[in-house]
Amino acid sequence: MKQLSSLRLLQLASPSLPIGAFAYSQGLESAVQQDYVNNFDTACRWVRDLLEQALEHLDLPIFLRCYDAWTCQDEERAIYWSAYLIASRETRELREEERQLGQALARILYNLDITQAGAWRRDSQTSYAALFALAAVSWGISQEESAAAFLWTWLENQVAAAIKLVPLGQTEGQQILFEVSEKIPACVERASLKPDSAIGASLPGFSILSAQHEIQYSRLFRS
Repeated sequence: MKQLSSLRLLQLASPSLPIGAFAYSQGLESAVQQDYVNNFDTACRWVRDLLEQALEHLDLPIFLRCYDAWTCQDEERAIYWSAYLIASRETRELREEERQLGQALARILYNLDITQAGAWRRDSQTSYAALFALAAVSWGISQEESAAAFLWTWLENQVAAAIKLVPLGQTEGQQILFEVSEKIPACVERASLKPDSAIGASLPGFSILSAQHEIQYSRLFRS
């Protein structure tokens, strides 16, 4: 059973999961366009700072609460935290990304016989974090492992975007993955201790870049 849950975790975190995550850079494209990110060091710092200053304080604590909610079969609580995450996205494109990834994952999970995902397929408050947590609970994946995988999927997508945009070589991409992934266990531990009142992140520079990306003349990514 443990082996099967590990395989399900690999499936959930796989870049081949057809939710369209490859189409989003989360502001990185704008950062490259404006020359804030232009080499290995600045790309690594961009990814590391977002992990530790944004995801650790917002996305991950909400993911953990959604996991607890699904474990207790408290869908109302999962809906609350999912809506909270959507409301915390500071630009239109980031809100749309969260919804679209969540709804795409909901459709996949519903087709994989997770019936609870059905109502989330078109709900405007559907978040990727809530559906990732639902999958993890449904497939018997531990909270700690699924939280680490949740961060890993984000990290891998950011590195894939950086390889295309900066551009970086494949080996440099692997170096960023290796270096920044070492921060994930500590991020999970700190996020697990965060009270509800401390959930939230505000990175004005990141939000401005995201807003500018919405009207960028030429772009490869949807965010």
